Amino acid sequence: MNDFGFVEWFRPGDYARAEQELPALRASGAKWLRTHLSWADYHAPGGAEWYDWLMPRLADGLEVLPCLHYTPPSLSRNGKSSGAPHNLKDFADFTDVVLTRYGQHFEHVELWNEPNNLLDWDWREDTSYDLFCEMIGMAAHWVRERGWKPVLGGPAPFDPYWLDLMGQRGLLDYMHAVGFHGFPGTWDSEESTWAGWDMHMGEMRAILDRHNPDAEIWITETGYSTWRGDHLEQARRFIRALDAKADRMYWYGWQDLQSDIAVQEGLWFDPRHYHLGATLPGGQPKLLARLLTEGGPNRLREVTSLPAPWPVRARKPVVITGGAGFIGSNLAESFLSEGREVIVLDNLSRPGVEENLAWLTARHSSRLHAVPVDLRDEPSLGAAVRDAEAVFHLAAQTAVTTSLTSPVEDFEVNARGTLNLLEAIRATGRKIPVVFASTNKVYGALADLEVREAGDRVEPADQRHAQGVGETRPLDFCTPYGCSKGVADQYVLDYAKSYGIPATVLRMSCIYGPRQFGTEDQGWVAHFLISALTGKPITVYGSGRQVRDVLEVSDAVAAYRLALAHIGEMSGKPYNLGGGAANAVSLRQVIDEIGRITGQPMDVSYAGWRAGDQPWFVADTSALTAATGWRAGTDWRSGLHKLAGWLAEHRVQAPLWKESA
Repeated sequence: MNDFGFVEWFRPGDYARAEQELPALRASGAKWLRTHLSWADYHAPGGAEWYDWLMPRLADGLEVLPCLHYTPPSLSRNGKSSGAPHNLKDFADFTDVVLTRYGQHFEHVELWNEPNNLLDWDWREDTSYDLFCEMIGMAAHWVRERGWKPVLGGPAPFDPYWLDLMGQRGLLDYMHAVGFHGFPGTWDSEESTWAGWDMHMGEMRAILDRHNPDAEIWITETGYSTWRGDHLEQARRFIRALDAKADRMYWYGWQDLQSDIAVQEGLWFDPRHYHLGATLPGGQPKLLARLLTEGGPNRLREVTSLPAPWPVRARKPVVITGGAGFIGSNLAESFLSEGREVIVLDNLSRPGVEENLAWLTARHSSRLHAVPVDLRDEPSLGAAVRDAEAVFHLAAQTAVTTSLTSPVEDFEVNARGTLNLLEAIRATGRKIPVVFASTNKVYGALADLEVREAGDRVEPADQRHAQGVGETRPLDFCTPYGCSKGVADQYVLDYAKSYGIPATVLRMSCIYGPRQFGTEDQGWVAHFLISALTGKPITVYGSGRQVRDVLEVSDAVAAYRLALAHIGEMSGKPYNLGGGAANAVSLRQVIDEIGRITGQPMDVSYAGWRAGDQPWFVADTSALTAATGWRAGTDWRSGLHKLAGWLAEHRVQAPLWKESA
């Protein structure tokens, strides 16, 4: 089955959130949307007007399944808003109101969201079953009489005895479909009873065949919490639920629950409740939402099938965190091509990196072992590094702009994630070498470094700085990204000193080259080239005369490997890694060269400076050269031409690319 739906609860007044989410939901390819139509909310002031606005909005492009539940306290048997009504016929009457007022927007109606929510009924008493069956039965009968199709919500966890009793009481006779709720891998209460989709669906089908063979089975609620950052596992669980033997599948949910919303048990009763969405609270897509939007379930199946089996540890592997990323995949290729075992540890959160993983898999499937782990997933980190020969730590949140929008997320990945990794390495009891990818942002905005314009670029006013910034320059963390990477930088160096772990830090300038997914926020050289090759405009923030020492990725890979080879003398010390003075180039110079490559000038507009941007940065790499003999070997112009050719062949449809260029 490739059709799917989402569960999403919209609360009264959520106009802005609904407007934000609905286009993204439709773009994901979702066919169905299950949402609540709360009895209590409807009867509250403004409730009817809210649903008057919401229901037609939801039905525009989605087939809506309204879930009728939550009795007003005045009608509850015990005064609780989730309790059963005092007069059971009131539920059927409310259902009739919903059908009359909103029935043109849906075909099916779910009667109560699940019996667990009838908190004041004691299911140990036969009378409670009778009451429930009477209440739902009256509503279901009226739904069918009026031409709609009733759906019975399912308990969580699944209870076959309850379902069979519903059949014995005659309730199943009315139902077009019966719901199933299950969250395998998320809730502890389910782990001991979960027997797999096939087992539970088969058990449910057998019960329905005895009472109503025509009734369909719908998975009305299933999901997986990414509270430990395991986004690929969420995508896998989605596919497993989609392939279960059910007639429909609704995934819970589209967006993470907002942090100020209380769940039924209370505010932040369990953090797993707040990470069940396919997107973050602001709408930023997780892997699941991104892949569905890119290509639907088939795209999901393609990516979730990529990771290779866990390695047989005959030889100690090289572990590369962020190994499916730009630098990581090039580094992994260098080891794999020599016949080495490589563990690529990557949560695939960055758009497009799954293509790098597919490339590595196609070339080296027997020696490549992809582990879809997030740096926040501490238990899985320990297993991944247990037998490592060396660890290259490149995984990170890499955009300054993202860090300004989501500073906590940035810290959790970059700072806490690095500490988690170091602790996992320390727990092995072995001195596993670590080479960490830091950034020149740890030096801050270099506001004290006076520059002057020199044609289409700037240069230091004091020529003593012309060879670049050295490692002796004081740290000056700026922006949340600079802070989180700076914290990680210092932790790596301290673990070398405090715990004797051989570890070094490479503070990188601008790396570019094949397998890069350049965006406006990160990877500007590739972003400029992709835009030029596809005829799209770019925005330059600042004057465009700002200077960076760009470094081609093959030179960066060589530096990382040399750092490992010389880890003994380099341990506990930081080293700058960049193209140096010979490859120091302004954005305007790069833009002009790209114009020569494509044969026409780029469409460029200018905007104000962005936070933390450095007017000039050139890395003094003399310390790295002294320690390892490394030097940048690729001239920036030839590197640009090389990247343009690779992009035209592998990444973009490039009408402006000419082979002769």
